[in-house]
Amino acid sequence: MSKLNGDVLYLILNELRDDKRALHSCLSVNKFWCEIIVPILWKNPWKHLKNGERKNMKLLLDVIILHLSKNSRDDLTQHYNINPYKRPLFDYVSFCRHLNFTLIKIMINNFIYEKTKIPIIENEILDLFINNSTNFTHLYIPRKFDYQASLIPGIESCFSELKFLSCSTNIKDDVIIGLTELCESVNELELFIGMHNNNIGIIKLIETSKRLFGVRFIYSEIDEPFCKALESSLILHSNSIQYFKMTKQPTTEFLSSLVNLKTLELDDSRYRSWKCLGNVSLPYLQSLKTSRVPINVLIKLIENTNGYLTEIKIDRVRHDANNNKKIIKAIYQNCPMLKYLKLLFINSNLLELENLLIYCQYLKGLYIIFEDAWVNYFTIDWNHLFKILTESSPIGLFKFKFYCFCIPRLEALKLFFDNWKGKHPMLLQTTPLSNSCYDLIEKYKVEGVIKKFSCSLHDLKDDDFEWN
Repeated sequence: MSKLNGDVLYLILNELRDDKRALHSCLSVNKFWCEIIVPILWKNPWKHLKNGERKNMKLLLDVIILHLSKNSRDDLTQHYNINPYKRPLFDYVSFCRHLNFTLIKIMINNFIYEKTKIPIIENEILDLFINNSTNFTHLYIPRKFDYQASLIPGIESCFSELKFLSCSTNIKDDVIIGLTELCESVNELELFIGMHNNNIGIIKLIETSKRLFGVRFIYSEIDEPFCKALESSLILHSNSIQYFKMTKQPTTEFLSSLVNLKTLELDDSRYRSWKCLGNVSLPYLQSLKTSRVPINVLIKLIENTNGYLTEIKIDRVRHDANNNKKIIKAIYQNCPMLKYLKLLFINSNLLELENLLIYCQYLKGLYIIFEDAWVNYFTIDWNHLFKILTESSPIGLFKFKFYCFCIPRLEALKLFFDNWKGKHPMLLQTTPLSNSCYDLIEKYKVEGVIKKFSCSLHDLKDDDFEWN
């Protein structure tokens, strides 16, 4: 029974794996709970580190260094503030399933001030993680990585279940050779691609994988011949790839070959034509996220799907009222299963919004970017918008995000909330409002009309609808 209870408790607590605060609050329940939670927290300890968060980086490096041998710790005390006699309560490193050499390198360079010691410490930490007692499913390799994987003892066993690899395309030949021997089981690949010194050996690495499921191409600059070879290499996995992301316009028409694609993310840093999407047919596409991709090609892309789209997020692309009407129409005519939508809505097309709410009856979350995000001094017809939302929203729609600069009038908000009474309590997130609006929202939170409110919507990229 205790074994069953432990298994059940693990399944429950593992559902909180992305909620660090909740898991930490459960650590002190008792030793039994602690022994279950610590491996969950340490499966991927790097994911809780935010960019530039030095305090947590230092704490994590402290714990890692405590696993080193006594001689190594004694030597480090001359260059690093740590108690050499303290030992960790658990063998935390053994719980890791994500090995992030990129962050390890950043932490060592940030906190080890004696630079001549850095290569020695890196090697010792490498030996700490790679041995016969560890087993990793995710591997992140920094741009300048000089270790020959094939020469590291224990490498085969600790990467025998490797599923995800993230690396730069300009890594050295000997590193690629070692990785190629390990990548047969990899089904997710993330490549960072620059302009110079891209290693064509990466193609062999892609070909080695038995079944690629997800691929990300992250570009800083464009090496066109290399990009062509890279894109062409994916055709070998055209039937298995279900997730694909890239941050520039393709140089070939390889996207047409990804016939079983379910998730497509296109996040361009520049405004380009993306004409290659015009004739692409992705019949099983379920999620589409784009940034700076022209509306006219997105209209065609959505029209060439077969009705399975449940999530659409279209960002950072300015367009006129006519194209706005066309994209809204394309969505409600071709996406009956839609659950989440992020889109610019132009004032003159609010009637099309009403049609969308009528036809997309599975909608749960709506993120509206208003026209004043692009046009200064533009007036939003809040009364008309709120009337449409209260009268036409499907029963499951209760998550709203409004990105705007024009603050709604207090009377319009009050009428919106009054008319929402009796419906599912809403989750509302907006750009900053006035103090009087905040007071009004607090009143309707008490009345149960609003479940949660946030005014932290400062960036169009803040588009996660899974907030509770």
